[in-house]
Amino acid sequence: MPMSDISKSSRSGNTVWRSFIYIVLILSALFTLIPFAWMLSSSLKLDKDVFRFPIEWIPKHPRWSNYKEIWRTIPLGRFIFNTAKLTVIVTFLQMLTSSFAAYAFSKLNFRFKNALFLCYISTIAMPWQVYMVPQFIMMRSFHLNNTHLAIICLQAFSAFGVFLMRQFYQSIPDELCEAARIDGMSEYRIWGKIMLPLSKPALSTLLIFSFVGTWNDFLGPMIYLTKTELKTIQIGLRMFITQYSSDYGLIMAASVVVLIPVLIVFLSLQKFFVEGIASTGLKG
Repeated sequence: MPMSDISKSSRSGNTVWRSFIYIVLILSALFTLIPFAWMLSSSLKLDKDVFRFPIEWIPKHPRWSNYKEIWRTIPLGRFIFNTAKLTVIVTFLQMLTSSFAAYAFSKLNFRFKNALFLCYISTIAMPWQVYMVPQFIMMRSFHLNNTHLAIICLQAFSAFGVFLMRQFYQSIPDELCEAARIDGMSEYRIWGKIMLPLSKPALSTLLIFSFVGTWNDFLGPMIYLTKTELKTIQIGLRMFITQYSSDYGLIMAASVVVLIPVLIVFLSLQKFFVEGIASTGLKG
């Protein structure tokens, strides 16, 4: 068989295989979006119509008043403000502490560095439920119950964030830091002027993980916050559930509103997110 025919056959086979992969990925994406489509559809229905079968994906009489009623039923604005406050502060602190610690673990030499890093990272494997009670006792002894400061202090540090940033920093040549030290730059300036600007993909990835994790946190605020004016949106959603019934139409409408900030952050940083996930595995 001539080489040209073999080449054409190979290209044709690659095209068919690539088309098959694209079809599978598109179908998988559509399947993943079904719950979100159902949530959006249910947010425009009466409670009695939410679980009607077969599903009416496009309501004949959409109930837009659900989106007005959720603001009157519970103090949704206050809950969103509290959640945004905690999310912004915790995300900023995690990015700061994780990148700072990761620089020390990746570019500095000190005694027991590897052992200390291993001990710190091993905490990722420990379920939060194991040390949940000791943390609560500690916060209570500091008189931080019913304060946002308790959640901020407990979530300001992230072992996963340190691991993520360290993996990225290790992909940056050590010679770059050595040249900066020869020029007289301190370690703080090297971290702030060189490492941070180069680590935008990893920082964006950490920002997304931290933002989503804090925004969706339920158990933390549930344990430490009992005053209504301090509660977050995830606890607020439970207020639509009474002792005998649940207003699922309002729950879905509030869930759609709560989902919007997460979508905005993810869609804005998805390019850096993919790049950061790919680059953190370049060097172990």
